[in-house]
Amino acid sequence: MLPWKHALRAFSVLLLTAAATLAPTASAQAAAAPSRGWNDFACKPSADHPRPVVLVHGTFGNSVDNWLALAPYLVNRGYCVFSLDYGQLPGVPFFNGLGPIDKSAEQLDTYVDRVLAATGAAEADLVGHSQGGMMPRYYLKFLGGADKVNALVGIAPDNHGTTLLGLTKLLPYFPGAEDLLNAKTPGLADQVAGSPFITRLNAGGDTVPGVRYTVIATQYDEVVTPYRSGFLSGPNVTNIVIQDKCALDLSEHVAIGTVDRVTFHEVTNALDPAHATPTTCLSVIG
Repeated sequence: MLPWKHALRAFSVLLLTAAATLAPTASAQAAAAPSRGWNDFACKPSADHPRPVVLVHGTFGNSVDNWLALAPYLVNRGYCVFSLDYGQLPGVPFFNGLGPIDKSAEQLDTYVDRVLAATGAAEADLVGHSQGGMMPRYYLKFLGGADKVNALVGIAPDNHGTTLLGLTKLLPYFPGAEDLLNAKTPGLADQVAGSPFITRLNAGGDTVPGVRYTVIATQYDEVVTPYRSGFLSGPNVTNIVIQDKCALDLSEHVAIGTVDRVTFHEVTNALDPAHATPTTCLSVIG
């Protein structure tokens, strides 16, 4: 068995423990989020952290389960944190990120407007995992999001697409999701390398002016392959391989966005580069 698969077993136990503690039932997902300030629309950004953070889940994910660890991590560090559900298909509960990605970007546009109106902030920062790190680029490029967003942090984003085989490797993490492949799932088709969506997204350059971009990748990514295909080119871009920060980090595609505190530390550095501190293997206890 490959080394990262041993780590994945530990990750599975940790995720199940967190789920049992923080989200007793799937139906409680909307109610679970406001605890400790997460999705608290009364939250007002501080002078130290003047922008709200909007978390954007990945394919098959939702606004709670993807963020059971990162959302409290950021809240405990003084951020106003929000998360949305997007890409729902009619009659498909719980599993999101499956609808047309351009329409998902419209949902993000609406949600960011709601967060900015509630917090009084002029701009937000976005942190997304997998599809959630790529989809916001459509919002920034085509829907006017660049005027409302300071930074986009993508964790294992499929910025230049992946293969359908790669996307099916997500299925073991989401029991019951395999049945959805028998239905029409445009959110999967849009992510395939070379699709019309990916071609349009990257035409004319990866980035837009006025936004800082950070990509955090793992060399053990089995979904976005090759893992460096998630990297962006352009001004105001920082591309990071998490193993360059901690060679012992065995996180693969799911773990890097859900439980990996080395990655979480690098996320906070990207959100507040003026106060960044070195990310090392010891960041797991920070």
